[in-house]
Amino acid sequence: MRIVVTGASGLIGSALVPALREDGHTVTTLVRRTPRTGGEIQWDPAAGRLDPAALAGTDAVVHLAGAGIGDRRWTDDYKRLLRDSRIAGTDLLARTLATLTPLPQVFLSGSAIGWYGTSAGGDAGPLDETAPAGAGFLARLVEDWEAAATPAREAGIRVATLRTGVVLSRHGGSLGRQLPLFRLGLGGRLGSGRQWLSWISRTDQVAALRLLLAEDSVAGPVNLVAPEPVTNAAFTAALASALHRPAFAAVPRLALRAALGEFADEGVLASQRLAPAVLAGTGFRFAHPDIDTALRAILTDGA
Repeated sequence: MRIVVTGASGLIGSALVPALREDGHTVTTLVRRTPRTGGEIQWDPAAGRLDPAALAGTDAVVHLAGAGIGDRRWTDDYKRLLRDSRIAGTDLLARTLATLTPLPQVFLSGSAIGWYGTSAGGDAGPLDETAPAGAGFLARLVEDWEAAATPAREAGIRVATLRTGVVLSRHGGSLGRQLPLFRLGLGGRLGSGRQWLSWISRTDQVAALRLLLAEDSVAGPVNLVAPEPVTNAAFTAALASALHRPAFAAVPRLALRAALGEFADEGVLASQRLAPAVLAGTGFRFAHPDIDTALRAILTDGA
């Protein structure tokens, strides 16, 4: 297929693009800077600029672009950037794809488990993709983000919204930020440690996206999370064990709120226990179904 990818330089995109090329696909990336190669197309989501002719013949689009949720403290300006970088780009892509002849076969549109709010699942058991939207800034953002893909769906393109959990990789994301502290023996649980973490290894994230490109039966929301979520305390213990380091520290909730502001409650202290029901229905086999297996692979193989 000819596949167009946004967010190709990010944590997921930087692993996905070479994997797709190894599969034999032709991959073109959308970039906001001046293109440096023939495999790049310039676009400007904020200004609404994307040449439909440049996308002619596209079979599939994987849309991963968006400002990092935990990259900065949530000021009003940064919250606006979080919304605009997701919704404007998704809307522009969806409307542009809807004008193409022939239509692309599939649009895999970025989303997040923030859809479910800050207290999802828990002791009652994990939630699947049928659960309603939660409350809070992130839940509203994700609801609007998914809705922005509507023009592509209404045009007849198969649209799957990628409700991605915490992606684990030593190359970035939350684990990449935690590893230096844990290696020094300074790691520890966050808050009470009882909050649930729905995670996925970057290896399984990429494998799932490759499957969803080809799996014609899947449309709508897809939870991209491993089948065995863990509490923050269990994750902390597993990471410390994998590194053969102690992890006796604990960061109190009040300290997290003082340091991170609103993101403390909606990010690191959010409790989200989710199940990958749609993926399970496809027969997808996780390489890293549990946290111990995932951390061993990440720390050994560099995933």
